[in-house]
Parts: sequence; structure tokens; C-alpha cells
Amino acid sequence: MAGYLTTHVLDTAQGRPAAGLAITLYRIEGGARDRVAQAVTNADGRTDGAILPAERFATGEYELVFAAGAYLAAAGLPTTFLGDVPVRFRMAEASHYHVPLLLSPFGYSTYRGS
Repeated sequence: MAGYLTTHVLDTAQGRPAAGLAITLYRIEGGARDRVAQAVTNADGRTDGAILPAERFATGEYELVFAAGAYLAAAGLPTTFLGDVPVRFRMAEASHYHVPLLLSPFGYSTYRGS
């Protein structure tokens, strides 16, 4: 099985997918942070394809950075607390990794989904 990474964002304050939210994926190696991909969520709060597709997959440490503050401002929600939301994680084997973000103006949560 080939590995790949997907993500999506749910706006829990408004009870809907977070459309139009910018996401950047970085690979962390030797203390360096290298940008691997950028995407913007669609109407379903997902990227149009895997943010890290199988043909570019490599195990290691990664960081997804969600532009939460810009999204919240565009949605007319309070923006005084959250800015960018970084989520750092490891992918240790070739598998499907899904890292969603549940977002509100004053907090967020994430988990390894399916």
C-alpha cells in the first residue's frame, strides 16, 4: 500500500465545512522546515486531492499549518485569539494519514482520522 496524506477543516462555530482556508504542508528534517505543498480548502472543507499524494509520500516528521486567523476574519468571526494553527506529526509507515482540524474562534482540536 502506498502512503498519502489528506486533511479537512470543519468550522465548529458555524457548523459547516471551512471553505477557502489556506493550508501549507512542511517536512521537518534536521531542524529545517521545507515547504512540500500548499492548498486551499474547497466547499467541503477538504483539499481537492491528497495534500501529499502517494507519488510524493515519504515517512518522517511533517507540519500542517492552517491559516485559521485569515479564515476566521473572512468569515466575520472573532480573530483576536488564533492566528496560524500548526499541527506537527509523524508518518512512520506507508499508510493513509488523515489529519483533520476542528476549528472555532477560540480553540481547535485535531486527531488522526480515517
